[in-house]
Amino acid sequence: MLRSVHHIALNVQDMQASCDFYGTLLGLHRLTGEEVPKTLVKLVAEGKVTNFRTPDGTILDLFWEPELTPPNPDPEQGFTRANHLAFDIAADRFEQAMALLRQADIDFSGPVIRPTGQGIYFYDPDGFMIEVRCDPA
Repeated sequence: MLRSVHHIALNVQDMQASCDFYGTLLGLHRLTGEEVPKTLVKLVAEGKVTNFRTPDGTILDLFWEPELTPPNPDPEQGFTRANHLAFDIAADRFEQAMALLRQADIDFSGPVIRPTGQGIYFYDPDGFMIEVRCDPA
């Protein structure tokens, strides 16, 4: 039986831009030293992988693929490497998240209002769709 998400692995073209996006802008904790999964220590040391921990403990692995083909500039076109990565946020911080994205000149769609809450959607530097969502207030 499945219990939870173990990790998410994404291929990225520009490791520094992606580290800035996930670590600085989104505030995820970058794994270093003993925190790095033992199976990835060599790749991390070679600069080919960077790991982050999400607020709920899920590990996000970024694999550097410098020859990665960029996504189609049309957001309606599917991007085959992933659909989206969703982050949960407290309802009382939702407006603050949108303000932070505006301040960073990150275009986003939404908020999309659903019975389960609301969400905004935007892209990381490699074209992966990111959702920031919250439960109903």
